[in-house]
This record gives sequence, structure tokens and C-alpha cells, in this order.
Amino acid sequence: MTFRQRTIHRAVGTGAVLAALLASAAQATAVTVTDRAAHQGQQESTGTAAWERDGLSLNSEDNAAVDVFIADAAEAEALISPQLVEIAELTSAELVGFDHRLKTEDSLKRKVATWLEETPEKSVDEVLGEINDSVRYTLQWEDEEYTGGARAASDLLSMWRNAPIRWSNTWHNTGGYKAVNSAWREASTEHVFEVQFHTPASRAAALLTHPLYEEERLPSTSPERVAELREQQALIFGAVPVPEGAQELRAPRTAEPSARPMPLPALG
Repeated sequence: MTFRQRTIHRAVGTGAVLAALLASAAQATAVTVTDRAAHQGQQESTGTAAWERDGLSLNSEDNAAVDVFIADAAEAEALISPQLVEIAELTSAELVGFDHRLKTEDSLKRKVATWLEETPEKSVDEVLGEINDSVRYTLQWEDEEYTGGARAASDLLSMWRNAPIRWSNTWHNTGGYKAVNSAWREASTEHVFEVQFHTPASRAAALLTHPLYEEERLPSTSPERVAELREQQALIFGAVPVPEGAQELRAPRTAEPSARPMPLPALG
């Protein structure tokens, strides 16, 4: 039995565990929905203040739309996180950065404000519809376990009713970012979330180059500095080993209901 087959087989026997986790998540969701309704009622009575940070801003209407999106993300996270915890256990992955699975309010608003400034023809709803990482996770395996683990994890995500809507495999890059970044749509809330598949070396490179990437994107960064920053990033990512078979990883097909390892409990 292959690693992938063993993982799916084990999933059949963990239905009760995941069901219990999801039942707990359902209770958390109910609280989230209540809190959101109270928050929205307060907004209606007091108005929503505009947001502004570091030269970026959102008007009151756009700021309110982002606040609703943040509440939606929290509701979805309560349903998604138990699945990722279980998938990490089933595939012997490390679920790194789990405490930061929800993008912070300022970070999300900064991103929305930047995109609105760069694409003024788009509405705030269109921009929010393009955001994949308001809820995000990173699964990490050692090099020798990476390809089998990533394939099994993506299969389980699909089997548990998450629709793959984006799959970016950049392991073929010779001097750029290396990993698999994927986006999925959760079935009941239809909220999109991100799952990254990393090795320890690829994640370390991503963390090390992130400040360089952020500086590169600043409008004030000169072309000469941009070239220097890109060269530094290429050197770092160029040193990351490529696990055997990683370049061939593909998004899974959406599983048929009969192929799911377990029925998910009805929520609501």
C-alpha cells in the first residue's frame, strides 16, 4: 500500500474525530454569527469610521465591506481549521504558523487599500473576491516525505468538499519562490482559503525573502534597488533543494461524493 493509499485508508477511521472537531467548530460559528450581527447593528447606529495607515486609506463604505469580509473569514476558519489539523496528522505534516491562520485586520485592509489604489476601476467587492489568504495555512514535510504528503493532503482537502480554485506549483523555478500555493473554496460558507505546501528549506527561504519582496513592491523603490533585491531573492531560493517529484504535483480533481473518506455532519 502506497503512502497516499495508507493516508486515505486512515482517514476512514478518523471520521469520529473530525466529526467531533467540526461539531465544536459549529458552536464557535454560531457565536461568530451572533457577534457579527451585533457588530453590524452597532455600525448601523453609530456609523463606520474610515481606515487609514501609512498613506493608505479606505472610505467608510469600503471599510465596512472589509469588516464584513473579516467576520466571514472568522466564520469560515472555525469550519476549516479542524480539517487542516486532521490532515496534518494523517499525512505526518507539521502545521506551521497555525496561530496566524487569520490575516490581521490591518494587514487585510492594507492589502485591499493597495489593490484599490492600483486598480481604481475595480470595486471593493471585486477586490475582496480576489483575496485568497484571509484564512491561510502552511503544511510542511521533510524533503523525502514532501511529494507524497502534499499529494495526499490535497486529495483529502478535495474529498472533504473543498473545491480547488487555484494551484501554483513553482518548484520548477531556478531562482525564484519554490513551493505549492493553493486556494480552495469551503463548501458551506463558500469562503476561499489558502494552503501552502512547503519543506523546511523552502519555508525558511520564503520567510527570509519576504522583507526583500515587500521592499521591492514599494513605489518609492528605485529600479536599481529592485534589481538588487531580485538578485538577492534569486540567490536564496536558488539554494533550496527540490524534493523528488515535487515539480509534477498537480491539483486534484474534485472528488465524487462516494469517494469521500467520511460524510461531513450537517451544520446549522
